[in-house]
Amino acid sequence: MDKEVARIYGNKVRVRACGVCWQDDRLLMVNHASLTPTDFWAPPGGGVEFGQSIEEALKQEFVEETGLNITPLEFLFGCEYIEKPLHSIELFYAVKAYSGALKTGHDPEVQIIKDVRFLSAEEIGMIPDQELHGIFRLIDLPADLKSLRGFFRI
Repeated sequence: MDKEVARIYGNKVRVRACGVCWQDDRLLMVNHASLTPTDFWAPPGGGVEFGQSIEEALKQEFVEETGLNITPLEFLFGCEYIEKPLHSIELFYAVKAYSGALKTGHDPEVQIIKDVRFLSAEEIGMIPDQELHGIFRLIDLPADLKSLRGFFRI
């Protein structure tokens, strides 16, 4: 993990809003640098600021990271990640993109976004487990995210 990531996010609980966005049978994924020594693929999302609603944060993160404007549809599931110095609570929503052009955006905090694209189940299956968000260890196929409910420790 990058020292700057640990400095900014370490030793505190961070609440994150994340979106599960589909185009046909392809899931929108963001590849972040600096979170792991290699790639780290995850659905778009980011931190919720004090006074900001989850839905506002979700919309903001999608525009910043992907260039897409979205509508949050429904809450799906939550998860908790604890690996010192990081501790995050992530709230995942089904979202629908309604405008914008897909692009590799930016993260204004610290993470470098290397790539943004809709990936098929086969493409996601070819990514090593350690390079995927922990939610993918809870399911057999990416489409299972549509019906995943509950709160999970990853």
